[in-house]
Amino acid sequence: MMNQREAARQAPGLCGRCVHAAWIRNDRGSEFLRCGRSDSDPRYVKFPLVPVLICAGYEAGEPKQDAKVR
Repeated sequence: MMNQREAARQAPGLCGRCVHAAWIRNDRGSEFLRCGRSDSDPRYVKFPLVPVLICAGYEAGEPKQDAKVR
C-alpha cells in the first residue's frame, strides 16, 4: 500500500519521472520539484507548475531525492 508522501510524488506528471528533476524540501517540510534543465536553459522554469504533461526536455528516470533548500 502506498503512503501519502508516495502518492503525492506521483501527481506531478512528467517531472515525477524525469532525471532532470529534483525534490527540494524546505525547513518547514514542504516539498517542491525543481527542474535541473533550468540551470543551463532559460526555456525551462526552475519550479514548474505541476502536473507537467508535455516537456521537450523530459528524459525518463528517477528524480534526485530530498535536496535541502539553500
